[in-house]
Amino acid sequence: MFRLDGKTALITGAGSGIGREIALLFGKQGATVAIGDVNDQSERAVANEIIAAGGTAMAVPLDVTDLGSAETAVRDIVGSTGRLDILVNNAGIGLVGNLTETAPQDFARLIAVNVYGVYHCAQAAVNQMLQQEPKGGAIVNIASIAGQVAVARRFAYGATKGAVISMTQSIAMDYIDQGIRCNCICPGTVETPFVEAYLQKYHAGEIEETRKQLHARQPLGRMGRPEEIAPLALYLASDDAGYVTGSQMVIDGGLTAR
Repeated sequence: MFRLDGKTALITGAGSGIGREIALLFGKQGATVAIGDVNDQSERAVANEIIAAGGTAMAVPLDVTDLGSAETAVRDIVGSTGRLDILVNNAGIGLVGNLTETAPQDFARLIAVNVYGVYHCAQAAVNQMLQQEPKGGAIVNIASIAGQVAVARRFAYGATKGAVISMTQSIAMDYIDQGIRCNCICPGTVETPFVEAYLQKYHAGEIEETRKQLHARQPLGRMGRPEEIAPLALYLASDDAGYVTGSQMVIDGGLTAR
């Protein structure tokens, strides 16, 4: 499997779900992993998992909605390791609702986390990647198929993930001659705490029936698993993906091919 020996990676929202699995795999494959999350307890727990397995990790407090927090996190990581080679922009939140069901404050919250979060962390990371020697690095953004195709009652979420896809392409082209690659992963429905929270909030009286429906709507007959997303992030972050930049990698059990 692809290796990340000698590389330092910051993974946002890595306290649970897809981010956690990416962090654990990166640690297993040789990276020094910085766990960035607003939940101090969760980020410490994941860092400790990596360390217990023989890897190297640190917990880094991070509020992606705050540029200063992102800059401080990168500065602290570089102070400990000397450089930053990989950024995985995984932190994100969701919302169920069409246009008229979406309140302004909810739309603003999704923009703050899903769009500004990527902007803040990418800016802090790219500034560091451009000044270190040798300069360069890899950015992996977690987008969604909801940014590519219409998903019912995901107006705000789809808008933010479409923005992530656009930012990915812009970053890739703007820094293609400066050693920075940028790609995004577009998962379909993945069985994570994110989905569990959705079930509890919107389908509290019919959780298991709705879960079956979520499985059934995927052509493969089931939702994805976080550990199935992590290897793709590993590839994109590794030197083996040196010819890959500006790409949208779909991993959705065939949903968008139907």
